[in-house]
Amino acid sequence: TKSRFGRRMPYIILGMFAAAIVFPFITIAYIANSLFGVVILMLMVLVIMNIYRNPAIALMPDITPKPLRSKANGIINLIGYIGAILASVFFFIFGVDGGMLPGIFGEQIRSEWFSLVPFLLVSGIMLVAMIVLFIKIKENKLVEESMEQMAAGEAYSLTMDSVEEGKPLSALDKRNMFFLLLSVFLWFAAFNAIETFISVYSDQIFGSEHWAGIITAVLVVFSILTFIPAALIAQRIGRKLTILFGLIALVSGLVLAFIVNDINLFLFVGIAISGIGWALINVNSYPMMVELAHKNNVGRYTGYYYTSSMLAQSFTPIVAGLVILVNETYNILFPYSIVLGFAALVSFAFVKENKDSIEKIKTGFETFDVD
Repeated sequence: TKSRFGRRMPYIILGMFAAAIVFPFITIAYIANSLFGVVILMLMVLVIMNIYRNPAIALMPDITPKPLRSKANGIINLIGYIGAILASVFFFIFGVDGGMLPGIFGEQIRSEWFSLVPFLLVSGIMLVAMIVLFIKIKENKLVEESMEQMAAGEAYSLTMDSVEEGKPLSALDKRNMFFLLLSVFLWFAAFNAIETFISVYSDQIFGSEHWAGIITAVLVVFSILTFIPAALIAQRIGRKLTILFGLIALVSGLVLAFIVNDINLFLFVGIAISGIGWALINVNSYPMMVELAHKNNVGRYTGYYYTSSMLAQSFTPIVAGLVILVNETYNILFPYSIVLGFAALVSFAFVKENKDSIEKIKTGFETFDVD
């Protein structure tokens, strides 16, 4: 797409606006007691959000030289998790049955129509973000200003062979892409199983679903603390080794949590280690994917990455649910994630790294990171 607003911005602005308009109608369909309406509207919102998600993420590698993309992705993940914390605050305030508000304002807050308020607030936040983006992000100008740095950054590419427009990837780089996408699928499937079932797991195994909030908080906090250091570690030892350490930490933390299987310090140590591992993986995996892209097809490779991760997050609740159902116990949840995490570790080990990658990342980081 070529427009006076850029390649990405038309999709981002129109997508955010459409999502903000449609989102509150989910609640209206719920109040009308229409399951069909709720499902259709949720489907619409998810499709609309995915229309602008890839272009929004692809803006980063569009204007960021290759050596700095792990650091930039660390910032993106950090802001994303702050958004998740904000969502948790919203849930605490509004929550199921009005959250904390009935105790303050009275039982009328529990009315069905009041449940529309948080949806309207979220839509409002999206519209504010859209306006800020439209005013502050002049995509064509940014791309033009960064053109020289982007071209210079290609000298620090970590692909096995050169990547050129219109030229197919080499056999080695195609092999790397296959194992990277397979690994992405496996580690998202492992992690999302815990995310999906941790509330019910806490209720069934620990006797209260409230422990799920504490476990999630520990996971989030230690991930947030690791996002920026994860890029600096990759600068020193390379992205592949950083991700391998992340996978080892993710699996080891889950193993410790499973062995303990009780509410005590060691359980939370295991969860914290997993959060650190997850950050090491997440910050560096997307930059590895767009490393394979030419500047004119970054969006396509972003799509490959998010297709793999979203497929995993569609696959794993169903499969993990069936595994729990067959075994008739939620105790199988952590072993399920451990097996998938280990499979991701094995798969990712087959990704070949450019022999000069560590030197290229280090030199490139020092060359471009002037702020």
